[in-house]
Amino acid sequence: MSQLKSVQEKLRLVRVLRLLKKTYTYEELSKITGLPITVLNRYVRGKVLPSAERTRELLKLLLPYINIEEEVRKRIRFDERGFFDNMPVLSDTALMSLIAEEVAGRYFDRDVDKVLTAATDGIALGVHIARELGVDVVYAKKKKEVGVEKFYEVSYVPSASGSVTTLYLPQWALKKGEKVLIVDDVIRSGETQKALVELTRQAGARPVGMFFLISVGDIIDRLKEEYDFPVESLLRLE
Repeated sequence: MSQLKSVQEKLRLVRVLRLLKKTYTYEELSKITGLPITVLNRYVRGKVLPSAERTRELLKLLLPYINIEEEVRKRIRFDERGFFDNMPVLSDTALMSLIAEEVAGRYFDRDVDKVLTAATDGIALGVHIARELGVDVVYAKKKKEVGVEKFYEVSYVPSASGSVTTLYLPQWALKKGEKVLIVDDVIRSGETQKALVELTRQAGARPVGMFFLISVGDIIDRLKEEYDFPVESLLRLE
């Protein structure tokens, strides 16, 4: 194992422990791992990193205690009208890093060149996934920024409103022939995400997948029928 890979594994363990610490006490983690509470505390705080061998042993032991889908589900907050807030998920950096690792693992063999999302809610997820893939993240906005001369643009009418929305993407952001992974935190009707596909194609780039943290209803099934690349979500809400 390379030195870089070894460090990455150790940092992954730290993220796993930090996530588990939100559910388990140090006493419970000590019973699971057989390690003293003082040692676990140093790992969680990042004060000390374990050896490569211990890291592998602890990951093998602790990963079965994590169900990422359930971790996302239990953090979503619903109000009395059924609307939900997913900020507790997006703000949990340990959880987002583990989600990004899982997503990156699905797309490593697709040679992704860029991650594309829409401002602003999709940026957090896009950054985490792009980091794991080792590529840049770019995002479309609903307004033209001063200082950018040329844009790709797509207009559409969101089903929840009666007004036209336009997404703008600087032309330097995507190059012809690049393979693009489109991501977003939530997908409901799909209009915004379809606009991202159109922006990608305007640039002469190629969508190789779409991933969403949360999908609502059957939109994922409908997009799978429409596109010839993978369309996935981590959690589906009916």
